[in-house]
Amino acid sequence: MLTAPLIIEYPFKRTTGPVIGAFMTGLRERILVGSRAADGRVIVPPAEFDPVTGEDLTEIVEVGPGAEVTTWAWVTEPHAKHPLDRPFAWALIKPDGADTPMLGAVDAGSIDAVHTGLRVVPRWADEREGRIEDLACWVPERTTPANVEYKRS
Repeated sequence: MLTAPLIIEYPFKRTTGPVIGAFMTGLRERILVGSRAADGRVIVPPAEFDPVTGEDLTEIVEVGPGAEVTTWAWVTEPHAKHPLDRPFAWALIKPDGADTPMLGAVDAGSIDAVHTGLRVVPRWADEREGRIEDLACWVPERTTPANVEYKRS
């Protein structure tokens, strides 16, 4: 029997352009952005063309940083190419102000901590370069004394 190794790759390079470039620059600066369609929908990550109409999208708007998990799947045994080395959830995450979700890893600690509707915030990489890995993962939003408004009686 004859065998030969087979590696399937699609090596190519692409410039980011103004829309994706704005998204990558935002990630480096700890800001999430999307593109606004003519009908007001905000698409995240930003798209260069409206997926419904095909029109050019050029208006960039800030979204988040808070977000909501819209659906998810638990990873019990991460492999070397996963973003986390411990169990986590892959999730579709819709940032506040966006109409579309984006894929991200949620570091929730346990499967019991994840649910549709879970509020999450980004955990940013310590060193950011304008790459998708700058958003290291999402974590459950926690209410702490530093971000709670207290009403005085």
